Amino acid sequence: MAINGGAGPTMAMSGGKEVEKRAELRVFLLLAVVLAPLISVLLVGGLGFSIWIFQLVAGPPGPPH
Repeated sequence: MAINGGAGPTMAMSGGKEVEKRAELRVFLLLAVVLAPLISVLLVGGLGFSIWIFQLVAGPPGPPH
């Protein structure tokens, strides 16, 4: 016989665990939907900007004319 009287895993959860699970889901969605794409765009944009600034100083790539 199960310790919790045969109740399923959702029945055994207390209110605090459900709140914690909901908060964890909210943090995951924030990271996955907002922060990861934002950081990716900033990194790629920063790399493009730095290459653009470098080419302004050093000239375009290719053999010298």
